[in-house]
Amino acid sequence: MEEGILEGKISFVHHDKHYVTIEYTHKTKKKSVNGKVDEARQLQLIEQKLIKKIHQFHEGDEVYFKLEVSGRGDKMVAEQIRYRFNNTLGNLVNRARTNNQFTGYLKQVEDKYFVKEAGSYQFFPLVLSAWELPPDTSKLNEPILFQLGNLDKPEKLHATLFYPKYIPQYTAAQKHFNSKSPLNAAVYKISPHGIYLNLIGDKLQAKIPATKDLAATLKEGDKIKVIITYLSAHKIVVAPV
Repeated sequence: MEEGILEGKISFVHHDKHYVTIEYTHKTKKKSVNGKVDEARQLQLIEQKLIKKIHQFHEGDEVYFKLEVSGRGDKMVAEQIRYRFNNTLGNLVNRARTNNQFTGYLKQVEDKYFVKEAGSYQFFPLVLSAWELPPDTSKLNEPILFQLGNLDKPEKLHATLFYPKYIPQYTAAQKHFNSKSPLNAAVYKISPHGIYLNLIGDKLQAKIPATKDLAATLKEGDKIKVIITYLSAHKIVVAPV
C-alpha cells in the first residue's frame, strides 16, 4: 500500500455539501475524520490516475484516504478519498434484482429529496418524473415504499417512489395509452428534425418525425390526431393516426 494511506468506513454523508465522516482505526484506537468528496476533488484524482471515475459516496463505503492538515492549519482532514467497496450496498442491489421493493424514510436537504433505507440507513437521491407530483412535505421522516434504479451502475443508484402520484394530464395520457384511443395534439413547433406537440394542455409533450408530407401540411397551432405507442414515467412516444 502507498505510504500514508489509511483504510476506513464512511459513517456519515452530507450529500448537499459533499463531505463525509470516516471512521478508522489507528494503533488500536478508533478515530473519525471529515473530508470533502466534491466533483472537483474527484476530477483531480482522475487526472492523477488514482481513480477511474467519479463515485457517489454512501454510508458504509470502505475507502482509502490520507490524513493531511486542513488549509486553516487547525485540524486533520481526510484527502484523496477513494472508494473501495460497500458490502451493504451490494446486498441491496442483489436483493433489488429479485424483489425491488424497500421501506425507507423520506428526507429533504434544501430543495432535494432523499430516501433513507430503513434497514441499512443508506441514503439514495430521489428521482422524480417530469410529470410526477413532488412528495408531500408532511410525509417527511415517515415510512414510504420505494425501489432502486440504475442497478447496473451502483455509483449512480437512486430511489423512485413505489406509488408515485402524477399530474392529471399524465393520468389522462395513461387512460389513452391503455385504451389505445387517439387524442388531438396541438403543434407548437416545427423544425427540420421534428414536429413538437402538446398532447394534453402544455404539460405533456412529445415529438414526431418531420416527414415531407406532414411538414408541408402542418403549421404551429394546428391539431393532429396521434396515438400513444409507448408510455413510461420518463418518456412518451406517439405516432400519427
